[in-house]
Amino acid sequence: MATAAGHADKEILAIRRADGESRTLASSLPRLVLEARQIAANVIHGLHGRRRAGSGESFWQYRRFVSGEPSQRVDWRRSARDDHLYVREQEWEAAHTVWIWPDRSPSMAFASKGARDSKLERALIVTFALAELLVAGGERVGIPGLINPTASRSVIDRIAQAMLHDETVRPSLPPSFVPSALAEIVVLSDFWSPISEIGAMLAGLSASGAHGTMVQVVDPAEETFPYSGRVEFVEPEGGEVITAGRAESWAQDYVARVALHRDQIRAETGKLDWLFTTHTTSRSAAELLLFLHAGMTTSKLGARGGVKVGAGPRGIGA
Repeated sequence: MATAAGHADKEILAIRRADGESRTLASSLPRLVLEARQIAANVIHGLHGRRRAGSGESFWQYRRFVSGEPSQRVDWRRSARDDHLYVREQEWEAAHTVWIWPDRSPSMAFASKGARDSKLERALIVTFALAELLVAGGERVGIPGLINPTASRSVIDRIAQAMLHDETVRPSLPPSFVPSALAEIVVLSDFWSPISEIGAMLAGLSASGAHGTMVQVVDPAEETFPYSGRVEFVEPEGGEVITAGRAESWAQDYVARVALHRDQIRAETGKLDWLFTTHTTSRSAAELLLFLHAGMTTSKLGARGGVKVGAGPRGIGA
């Protein structure tokens, strides 16, 4: 049974490894393709504002001045009418906020024999690489419950340091928060939580109108159930132990239960116009990164829709 200290050590190693892997992954992607997508998105959105605060030219709203901001941002004419200081925000015509949430719960540390990455390592590699690509493209990236949206070029370092100093409990699903209506959300998890909890999470995150993508990150063994003979299974988060006398006799029922669970998740995401796909750690991390980046470009163009796992050019199922 894994201890809390043991999981913390595994997480630290995963974060450090993911840091290096993600930088290599991000730099190896076809720059011309990414630049072409970015230019197309910027041209289209140069015609229509995004109704977000930022560096656009059109006035959007006033908001309260926050301590620590440069004083030159204060709109003194508007502030003179009230007892508070106000900042005049402009409409952000290109950039928007992307929230990325990698599941760091104990179940994500699992890696079957011969697997190159644990689920945790793969989720962190993709999180870091996606964050770097998005910031390079002018977007802001945040991690719910960990760091506020930032456009810092050192975004990987900021995320990694925040994780290394995070002493909170590692939940299996994102914490409750209220993203803006134009925010994009990416959740990377094994999603072995009860469907009722997943549905409640989705309802909460989409209540403000935000859209997102749910990526189920799984180990190859979780796809095929390659066990036989007497096997003892230990639940990593609750410690429950289940012993199978002839594990191979469970395979058919197991595969059917996994398929049913995914169908239920797909039904929940479909109701809210979210995307859902699976990613097995035996596949390329670059493949998932390209899928996510392309999906965000598509969402900017206003073409949203469900993704059938393994179907079509955007399917990346096992």
